[in-house]
Amino acid sequence: MRSSIKTRLGNLYGLINLASWRSVSAWGHDIAVAAFAWWFAYLLRFNFDIPPNYFYAFWHNLLWVVPLQALVFVAFGLYRGVWRFASMPDLYRILKAVFFAAFAISTVLVMFQPHGVVPRTVLVLDPILLLLLMGGSRFLYRAWKEHRLYGLTFKLGEPVIVLGAGEATVALVKDLSRSTDWRVVGILDDDRSMHGRQLHGIKVLGYIAQLDKVAADLSVDHVIVAMPSAAHQARRCAIQVANAAGLTVMTVPSFDDLMSGKVSISQVRRVEVEDLLGREPVKLDSAGLHDWVDQKVVLVTGAGGSIGSELCRQIVRYKPSLLICFDVSEFALYRLEQEFSGLSMTTSVMYLVGDVRNERRLQSVMSRYRPSIVFHAAAYKHVPLMEHVNVAEALSNNVVGTYTVAKACKEAGVEKFVMVSTDKAVNPTNVMGASKRLAEMVCQGLQEGSPSTRTGTRFVIVRFGNVLGSSGSVIPKFREQIARGGPVTVTHEEITRYFMSIPEASQLVMQAGLMGTGAEIFVLDMGEPVRIADMAREMIKLSGFQEDEIRIEYTGLRPGEKLYEELLADDEHTLPTPHPKLRIAIARTANKTWVRALLKWIDRAAGLDEATIKEELKMWVEEYTGDVNAGEQAALTQISPRPTIH
Repeated sequence: MRSSIKTRLGNLYGLINLASWRSVSAWGHDIAVAAFAWWFAYLLRFNFDIPPNYFYAFWHNLLWVVPLQALVFVAFGLYRGVWRFASMPDLYRILKAVFFAAFAISTVLVMFQPHGVVPRTVLVLDPILLLLLMGGSRFLYRAWKEHRLYGLTFKLGEPVIVLGAGEATVALVKDLSRSTDWRVVGILDDDRSMHGRQLHGIKVLGYIAQLDKVAADLSVDHVIVAMPSAAHQARRCAIQVANAAGLTVMTVPSFDDLMSGKVSISQVRRVEVEDLLGREPVKLDSAGLHDWVDQKVVLVTGAGGSIGSELCRQIVRYKPSLLICFDVSEFALYRLEQEFSGLSMTTSVMYLVGDVRNERRLQSVMSRYRPSIVFHAAAYKHVPLMEHVNVAEALSNNVVGTYTVAKACKEAGVEKFVMVSTDKAVNPTNVMGASKRLAEMVCQGLQEGSPSTRTGTRFVIVRFGNVLGSSGSVIPKFREQIARGGPVTVTHEEITRYFMSIPEASQLVMQAGLMGTGAEIFVLDMGEPVRIADMAREMIKLSGFQEDEIRIEYTGLRPGEKLYEELLADDEHTLPTPHPKLRIAIARTANKTWVRALLKWIDRAAGLDEATIKEELKMWVEEYTGDVNAGEQAALTQISPRPTIH
């Protein structure tokens, strides 16, 4: 008991430690305010003429009322905050402390009546006055301090208009009021009920479509799109309006980043082309993925690559017991290890260097760690590099590597093997696409049993197009060319591609892996195809340039490159799945005999010249033309109006 009292006294002393002069000053201020409120309540009660007998009661009661209130203020933690940042939680603590003190004073007066009668009006007025004086002084101090700190910057900050009048804008305007860089002069929103209203003193001036006129009237060159939780189409329209007005367009961090606490709302950045190409968030079967991955051992090949590393990031969210990151590049694994080492997570992570064609290494890994799920993302993906000089290596890595991993999984009893494929495997005109199509068929050929009687490892294939910002992607290349002053090089004026963000692609790969029962080829909904030339124009504009300042130069299709990518071959059709962004392609399959023959041919082809390899490759992939011009002509015959970025 004595120890408990000592501890409490120590805590009390800590709250009003004399070494903290700010706390002592605040406490002294509140004691003075409490005395003034008690006196002023008497003055109001008696019309500023206190009778002598009541003045005697006022004075003697003051000597115990104020100390009691002072102790209550300390007990309720009123001196843990900082006046400069006084806010609603501070006001709430003052409210509780003041009315608890009022209750305590009334209780003492009723039970002991220490010094005469205290008018009931005084007991009502005193806490009201005390609340107003204590709360008001704090907020007046904050207003004075902020003016002192930031008042001069209001004239120096760059004027900016904010698009959107939601909660994000409220937080943004509040944060930017202290900024030395920005001065919010107006808000635009398409919700008519918000027009004319104010958010932290900034008026909502009208519709987003009126931005051009409003910006001219207010002499504004910058606009911030503050709509992180809005639908992608709404954000894109807002960006397009701002871009058309010739303004420098910025945006706030994504909703996911804000919710995770990675960034604050005031960390605005320039709008990038990814913001225009972005799509609605993927809805995942989180419960199903958690049940599938939780406390399992998961292995990812190609873990250091764009898709592989993002798969690893997504997988650790579902808390496997062990994540094995397997890659031939030690530097890629090092970067991933450095990233993960800064995170707090319960999952153990192993970083294993190895080649997917090294059968002995894979067998050792499988027997030692016994993974339940394997995501196979390792592959050579760069089309022109694989088209000449490296043809045999592309077949070896992409086909034999896939077979070696799949075979090791099958022998080790892995529950599910998920292969990451590509839209370039459809009607391939290049070696890379043909090699990935062969890898798909190898996985299907290794699948045991019919659809209704699957046994052993279940092989699932997931096919999708380009991902934004991946290694070798066109967007980083364009960004570098614009930074150098151009020109921006595009292979063909009509070339189009499907685009998807790396997190979205990785999440859908996991979702397909969960849903797959064996031998299916899942096709991701890639949205609408995008003309690369239009993307280049948008990137130039978003960088603050015009096309006459940075020109676009057409260099011609590269070896093996198609004008238009396809997600389904001519002889394929799809079946729906429960997930709106996933469909199943029904394609030509293979068997074990075919797989064995294919592997023998690849082994023999390593000693052939590349022209012969490409010619013989047509026998294994019937859709493969091996002729770029033929692929281009086939695509040109199907030209129809295509969506563009505006």
